[in-house]
Amino acid sequence: MQEPVLQLRDICKKFVGVIALDHVSFTLSKGEILALLGENGAGKSTLMKILSGLYPYGSFEGDIILNGKKQRFHSPREAEKAGIAMIPQEISLELDLSITENIMLGKRPQKRTGFIDWKKAHETAKALLNELGISSIDVKMPARSLNSSMQQLVSIARALYCKPHILILDEPTSCLTQSETEVVFSAIRKLKKNGVSCLYISHKLNEVFTLCDRVVVLRDGQYVSEYAQDMFEGDAIIHDIVGKALDTYEKHIRAIQPKEILRVDHFAVAHPYSYGKMIVEDASFSLYEGEILGLCGLVGSGRSELLGSIFGAVPKLRGTLTLEGKRVKVRQPADAKKIGIGMLTEDRKKDGIVACLSVRENVSLTILKALKKGVFLNKEKERGLVNEYIQRLRIKTTGTETRIGTLSGGNQQKAIVAKWLATEMKVLILDEPTRGIDVGTKREMYQLIRTLAQNGLSIIVASSEMSELLQLCDRFAILAGGRIKTIISGKQATEELLLKECSQL
Repeated sequence: MQEPVLQLRDICKKFVGVIALDHVSFTLSKGEILALLGENGAGKSTLMKILSGLYPYGSFEGDIILNGKKQRFHSPREAEKAGIAMIPQEISLELDLSITENIMLGKRPQKRTGFIDWKKAHETAKALLNELGISSIDVKMPARSLNSSMQQLVSIARALYCKPHILILDEPTSCLTQSETEVVFSAIRKLKKNGVSCLYISHKLNEVFTLCDRVVVLRDGQYVSEYAQDMFEGDAIIHDIVGKALDTYEKHIRAIQPKEILRVDHFAVAHPYSYGKMIVEDASFSLYEGEILGLCGLVGSGRSELLGSIFGAVPKLRGTLTLEGKRVKVRQPADAKKIGIGMLTEDRKKDGIVACLSVRENVSLTILKALKKGVFLNKEKERGLVNEYIQRLRIKTTGTETRIGTLSGGNQQKAIVAKWLATEMKVLILDEPTRGIDVGTKREMYQLIRTLAQNGLSIIVASSEMSELLQLCDRFAILAGGRIKTIISGKQATEELLLKECSQL
């Protein structure tokens, strides 16, 4: 039997209070395309950061064996020299530099005089793209002029410039259309024929089944199973990804009266990292009074972009919004606030709070005009209102003047919810509402969301955790392929069904 080109033996990685990887072992053969599958938090990215040197030797336990020899990578440069290259999920090109400059970034060939040998650089760039089956591109063009698939191929060519034996691809098609994906697949197959081994991370099972030779499944930081190509079976693999332990949640199925509060019609949204390309092509759905609607989609499906466009934070290319039977125009978040739509964003530190301000100042940000007394702010009224929300939402703080940046993540989230509740909104959009908060606070957030819905607030929730959505939501809108693919009722929904629909199986 041929010795594998890579062996990972008993890899363990711990963060404070969390075991990210627990004795993970598997192998990779020469010229093999191996898929690494698992839910968010399963340990895939952590493992790839160890393999690519981002987490240096000594910060984890276990062995990396490359071509029969143990390796100790202390940096990505050392892993690169050993023949391991990684292409991150988001295309990370310098768009205003030429294709050649992007491929040679930091490693451009020089003449004896010390000047860059541009002739050799352009010839090398052309040769690398030829390896990927691309011969018609002028390498002197700026990267901005390329479409998404061509930009991804330039990223692969940049990795190939280091002559890797192993190529790690993290969600390489997350921002690509089906036709663009086929171009990238063709290039990966060409690399396979040339003996390059690939580790392929993806949530799109249909793509994995089309491209990969073998599958390894991780769950909760542990190796669970693996499947050879002739044993690929969607339901079995989904079961392994999800696991029985995640089915122990309590579903809260409610009877919702179909009184429409919000209707989204034919929304199209541009991709934030690819000029001229749509990440959401045609999305339509309704939200009912007092309902919690789950927006389900894989990484790169456009969930956050769609929600941001409803709120006015992300420009839409087309589409209409109807609130309580009236057509409304939302061009910016201020417009959304005026008509009763609030949003808790995915990145609370960047878009949700002003960390240097107090809890009082953060909660009252959305209603300063209502708190004015003449030309001044009515501080007594402001403190009374903020104290009311602190007690109502059980925000753990030493007082209204405590700097919000010192609170825990969960209490920051509650303060953001309080900020929007103060506006007497009709619709609340929650994008990853429990990201980065502990289990106990998650339960408090779940109870708060349910209570708000029971009191008549209509809520849209997007989350990477299917089990979280199943605990909270009354219906589910599936976003896949740039469209709302289907609507699933709470009674029908299971974790396996949602994952299968999102994976377009």
